Amino acid sequence: MCRITCIVLTILLAVNHAVAWKHFWRGKWIQRKIEQADNSHFPPDQWFEQKLDHFDVVNSITWKQRYHTNDTFFGGDGPVFLMIGGEGEASPKWMVQGMWIEWAKKFNALCFQLEHRYYGKSHPTKNMSIKNLKHLSSEQALADLAYFIEAKKKEMKLQHNKWIVFGGSYPGSLAAWFRLKYPHLAYGAVASSAPLFAKINFKEYLGVVTKALQTTQQSSQCTGAIEQATTALEDEIQSTRCCQTMEKLFSLCDPLDVTNKLDVANLFETLAGNFEGVVQYNKDNRDSKGANITMDVLCDTMTDPKIGSPLARYAAVNNMLLKATGEKCLDFKYSKMLRDMRSTDWNSSASEGGRQWTYQTCTEFGYYQSSDLADQPFGKRFPIEFSIRQCSDIFGPKFSYNLLKNAIARTNFIYGGLGLKLDRTVFPNGSVDPWSALGITSNTTGNVAIFIQGTAHCADMYPPSPKDPHELTAARNVIESHLNSWVSNEKA
Repeated sequence: MCRITCIVLTILLAVNHAVAWKHFWRGKWIQRKIEQADNSHFPPDQWFEQKLDHFDVVNSITWKQRYHTNDTFFGGDGPVFLMIGGEGEASPKWMVQGMWIEWAKKFNALCFQLEHRYYGKSHPTKNMSIKNLKHLSSEQALADLAYFIEAKKKEMKLQHNKWIVFGGSYPGSLAAWFRLKYPHLAYGAVASSAPLFAKINFKEYLGVVTKALQTTQQSSQCTGAIEQATTALEDEIQSTRCCQTMEKLFSLCDPLDVTNKLDVANLFETLAGNFEGVVQYNKDNRDSKGANITMDVLCDTMTDPKIGSPLARYAAVNNMLLKATGEKCLDFKYSKMLRDMRSTDWNSSASEGGRQWTYQTCTEFGYYQSSDLADQPFGKRFPIEFSIRQCSDIFGPKFSYNLLKNAIARTNFIYGGLGLKLDRTVFPNGSVDPWSALGITSNTTGNVAIFIQGTAHCADMYPPSPKDPHELTAARNVIESHLNSWVSNEKA
C-alpha cells in the first residue's frame, strides 16, 4: 500500500478483534477461526516505534507496535480511519471488510489499524511475566493511540485534521475514554457495545443471556430445559453411580473427581459458556466456523425430545460446540487451566490473549460472569469467589480481593463509569448482547444511545447483509448520519 501525505480528515476506528474473531470464554481462549482468504489481498505488517511507559519520563525504552494501512479508498480530500485492536491479534482481514470499510468507501477514507500492546505480535517486553505486565493497562493503550496519532499528524501533515474514534466491546470503551482523555485529538466517537462500568460481580450477564434465549420461538421452554438439565447434572454428580456415563456423554477430556470443587465449578461454568458465547455473537455476520450456530439452534436442540432427556440435550449442545471449534473433548481441569495461564512465553497458548486479558480483569475491570443471579437456569456452581481466586491462583497472592476492589474503584473514578457524558459520541448496543448491561443504553444519560432490538455484540460493526433486521440497518444509518455530520463540519 502506498503512503498518503495529504489528507483532510482522520477517523480513528477501534474494533475489538478478540471479540470479533475470538472469545475469552470461561478461563479458556477459544479460537474462532475465520475462513481462509488470499493473504496477498491484505496490507502488510508495519511497525511504529512506541514508548514502553508513557507516564515515566525517565524511562526511554521503546518497542515496535504493529499496524496496518489501506489507502485504496482515499480520494485526496477524504477521511482517515484508524482501527484500534483489542484483546487479541489484529487481523488484517479487518482492513478489507466490516462496516467501517463500507464507510471508508463512502467517505473516500484512508484506513489504519493499530494493534493493542501485549496482544498479537505487539510485544513490548521479552515475555509476559508479572513484572512486565505492569505496562499493560487501558491507560497505556490510550497513550499509545495518542502518540501514534501525533506521529502520523507530523509525518503526514495532519495537524488540522479531525479524528473520530470508533470501537467495539473493550475498544469501544477505549474509544469513549479516548474522547474523554484526549479531546484535542478525538473530534467524535462511536463506541459500540462498550462496557463502561467496571464491576467485580457481573452476575447480570447471565440475566441477559436468559432473557435472550427466551426471545426464541421456544421461549421459556428453552431455559426451562436448561434448568432441568442443570438439576439432572447436579443429581448425577451427587449420586454413587457418577461419573463414567456423564464423562462419555459430555466428551470430557479427563475423569471427573466430584470432590474437586474447582473442577466441578469449571465444568458448570464451561457448559454455561456454550450458551453465553452463542448468545453474545448471535447472527452477527461473522465469517467464521460455528457462526451458523445461533440461539434458535441451541433452543431447538434443548427442546427436542428425540435427542433424549434434558441432560442429553445439554450434552448435545456441548458436543455441537466442540465439533464447531475443532475440539475433540471438553477440557475442564482447573489445574490445567492454571498451568496454561501461568505461562509467560510469547509462544505459549496463553499469549493468544488469555493471560493478558485475565491480568487486565484482575487489575482494572473485573467483569466476572458469576452464577450468583437468582433467576437464571445454569446452577450456582460458579459463584464470584471462583473467579476472584483465579487472580491470585494465576498471578500470586498479591492479586487479592482487596487489590481487585481498589482497582475497580479506580477505573470507575478515572473514566466516570456510567456517569460519563460526552458530546459528539454515540453508543450503539444490542438488546441481545449481555455486555449492554454495563453500557449506555438510554438517552436520559445525556449521551446519544442507539439501542438495537434483537441484535448481539458489536453487530453494527460487521459487514452488512441482506438478511440484517430492519433495526440493525436503521441503527447503521443513524451512525452514518452522525459521521456525515462530523465529517461535514468545520475543521478541528
